[in-house]
Amino acid sequence: MLQLGPVLQFLGCQNHTWGIGVLVVTDAGDPPPALHLQAPAQVVAPVQTAVPGLSASAWRFDVAVPQTAAAQTVNYLLDGQGHSFHVPGADAMPSMAYVSCNGFSDPRAKKGLQQPNALWSRLGRLHNQIDRVDSTRFGPLHLLLMGGDQIYSDDMWVKLPELQAWSELPWPQRITAPFTASLRNALAAHFSRLYLDRWNQPEVAALLASVPTVMMWDDHDIMDGWGSHPAELHDCPVFQGIFAVASSAFELFQRQMMGAPSPATLPGQTAHSSGYRIGPAGLLVLDMRSERRPRGGDLNASGGLLRAEQVVSEASWRAIYRWLDTQAAAGDMKHLFVMSSIPVVHPSFELLEKLLGIFPGQQELEDDLRDHWTSPPHKAERLRLVHRLLGASASGTRVTLLSGDVHVAAVGVIESDRADVPATARVINQLTSSGIVHPPPPGVVLFFLEQACQMVETIDRGISGAMYEFPTTRHRMIGCRNFMTLQPDAPGQANRFWINWWAEGEAHPYTKVVHPVT
Repeated sequence: MLQLGPVLQFLGCQNHTWGIGVLVVTDAGDPPPALHLQAPAQVVAPVQTAVPGLSASAWRFDVAVPQTAAAQTVNYLLDGQGHSFHVPGADAMPSMAYVSCNGFSDPRAKKGLQQPNALWSRLGRLHNQIDRVDSTRFGPLHLLLMGGDQIYSDDMWVKLPELQAWSELPWPQRITAPFTASLRNALAAHFSRLYLDRWNQPEVAALLASVPTVMMWDDHDIMDGWGSHPAELHDCPVFQGIFAVASSAFELFQRQMMGAPSPATLPGQTAHSSGYRIGPAGLLVLDMRSERRPRGGDLNASGGLLRAEQVVSEASWRAIYRWLDTQAAAGDMKHLFVMSSIPVVHPSFELLEKLLGIFPGQQELEDDLRDHWTSPPHKAERLRLVHRLLGASASGTRVTLLSGDVHVAAVGVIESDRADVPATARVINQLTSSGIVHPPPPGVVLFFLEQACQMVETIDRGISGAMYEFPTTRHRMIGCRNFMTLQPDAPGQANRFWINWWAEGEAHPYTKVVHPVT
């Protein structure tokens, strides 16, 4: 019996061949379901693995579709059920959507929503070109970018008795308690059921079966604030055990690794960052959770800590920089989209902590802000990333950051007036969309966020970061649920991307145009 699927994953585009992984989950002991695709698409025999914690098997079929000069619609049958996906023409840029925060950190938030998946439904109507507003100019999607918090594991603290009992232990016992086999099994089943439940919802399942995904996790795919907790807690057996279980589920359901990394995974790293080339566009996906850690460790002979706080390890940064250098040397990439689950430009925590301090009950938002690139311990690492991205821009590529996490829509801009960056390449846009399901912060918090957004940050000498007003509005934050689409110009035209934020309750999108470097 089919328990989940199909879930499509983009494996990359090599030699004008579009690669797709097709994930399905069946009852344990069942044979793989039959998969049939129309020619010239080709499919190889599936690989199989057990689903952690459940009596079920996961199967991944690899599909290759030769690209042609024109875009294609590929029809397929899985277990007798018909589906289709779309492939862009050779050397054409893809049509994409970006979503994040697909769930609830607090189950009470769900009670106030009549249609939790309303925006998934609207995205499906746009993809199928039946939306009454923009169906005439919105083409079908080629890729679905999922920027983090694909699931929310938060209820494990109340649903798993052994974990709840551990959380009530005194601190010295908590940080030394062993990670038991029984807790591991309970967590494995919990995470697997989360994916099955969330991705089987009809509005979500329809998109996952018809648009190949590129996914990267964030904290709620592990636990709220992962990597920003005190070092003793981060390193304790139970926290590390939770991470190991969450990582196995992430690698299976989001990355479809099945014993081997995705072909797009950057070599030489110790995380899961990936790089893709699709015609004149590039996509760099940063794994900002696998290696995130707080400051901690023993003191060295000079009294300094042996372990510094980090978001990404040195080995993984080197792999990312090698990929960027390779693309710059090729000289044929017009647009580079960089998925950073947490915004690189955002109001600083120091100011918001003061503004929010008088409002009880805002601990979750504060935890998110401590996670941010603008948190003081992360600023040096962020500075290296900003300089590298400006360097990519200087090579003739328009760089655009895609972010989520913060439960609002926003436009940030990194600007440089330094002489080492050509005048036409001195702007990096940051486009934030969050969340497709998670509700926005309360109105009073949005008010103070709006005030904080008016401050311009000096990132480095000659480099600033600022939040800009949304097109046609006087607001820098759109405080309602939303998702984003990225539509390229038709082949042979101006190589622009048309960015639309589709906000709940708004008939028309907020639109911004991202131009190539000229």
